[in-house]
Amino acid sequence: MLIRYKKSQEKIAMGLLSFMPEDNDVKSLQETIKEYETNENWHLYFWRYDDDIVGLIGLKIENDIRAIIQHISVNPSFRNAGIGRKMVNELRNMYCDEYDVGGDEATEQFLSKCDDGNESSE
Repeated sequence: MLIRYKKSQEKIAMGLLSFMPEDNDVKSLQETIKEYETNENWHLYFWRYDDDIVGLIGLKIENDIRAIIQHISVNPSFRNAGIGRKMVNELRNMYCDEYDVGGDEATEQFLSKCDDGNESSE
């Protein structure tokens, strides 16, 4: 289930973001988290499985019409279990009535896999 990010979960979020192939040095991760905390158009969610937080998904709203999924990360111990796909589907359901939901360069390929119904690598 998706749960909204809270400031007290900053270290968990940074850890999950560090699994993404983008810039993952500490300074870059801190800047990304700060943007999620301060920019009202950036929204970050965790995926809770039992009592553990095992995934993260983040999006930004552009021009009040488009929601861009820009971060998707799953703890390596929980990959290949469909968690990435579940996060994408739940987030799309949350935002689809209000926004056109898509991806960016970092996430578009994974979103295409979700649409195709192929097994995810997340």
